Amino acid sequence: MSITVRKATLEDEEAVVELWRTCNLVASYNDPLAEFRFAMSGPNSAVLIAEEVGGCICGSVMVGHDGHRGWLYYVASAPDQRGKGIGQTMVEAGERWLRDLNVPKVQLMIRDTNVTVVPFYERLGYEDAPRIIMSKWLHHPGEGPK
Repeated sequence: MSITVRKATLEDEEAVVELWRTCNLVASYNDPLAEFRFAMSGPNSAVLIAEEVGGCICGSVMVGHDGHRGWLYYVASAPDQRGKGIGQTMVEAGERWLRDLNVPKVQLMIRDTNVTVVPFYERLGYEDAPRIIMSKWLHHPGEGPK
């Protein structure tokens, strides 16, 4: 299988969001279009995609950092392409993007509804990092900034 990894463009938005939906990565309280656009709008984040010959988007990772920690989100490989190394390729692409910016640490969160992916990340060297994660909504879902 021949794929190319590249930074997404705004023209890729629809196909990338459809991939996220197909992979069940979109939570009801998230607006994936807004998240895609936000990640594309600044120097501290990007959406990287895997593209097959012919232009079909078969993988993605949203990557961002705060200068100390990098984060991977929306790691996806098309369900009909699983087992071909696309997921690993996307994780490695996100890590490389962060490494190139000298970000020393990468993290990701796994929803408790998606724990079947834990062995995948363990094979890539990720470890459970017990933490209490607290959050607060600054904008309620479906409500834009004020």
